[in-house]
Amino acid sequence: MRKSDEILEQMLDLSAQVIKYVETKKVPRSVADQLIRAITSIGANYAEAQNASSKRDFLNKIYIAKKESGEAKYWLKLVALLSGKDDKLEEFTQTCQRFGMMFQKIINTSTQKTDTRQKITH
Repeated sequence: MRKSDEILEQMLDLSAQVIKYVETKKVPRSVADQLIRAITSIGANYAEAQNASSKRDFLNKIYIAKKESGEAKYWLKLVALLSGKDDKLEEFTQTCQRFGMMFQKIINTSTQKTDTRQKITH
């Protein structure tokens, strides 16, 4: 299994866990919906990036996935404020943080390669 497939599986697992978790909590439906949209969008955009039509398209999807991981952390913190903190919420938040850092590393590496190529050709 490719590394990208393993990462996508982790994102799917996180999405499923968060959906199941939030269904057990007493939080406003609007908050639960926003969290679910953000958390599932991380993996959806990462999957789209794997099939990007260009490097620009790839980076755009990675940027969106990074933004969604940040948004998911926000909604997880709000759920914690509304229903109380617990170990599961902390685990979900740390996983979102890890994904966000991974996306930033991909962005940095991709833009460094582009910068290096431009310096060589000019």
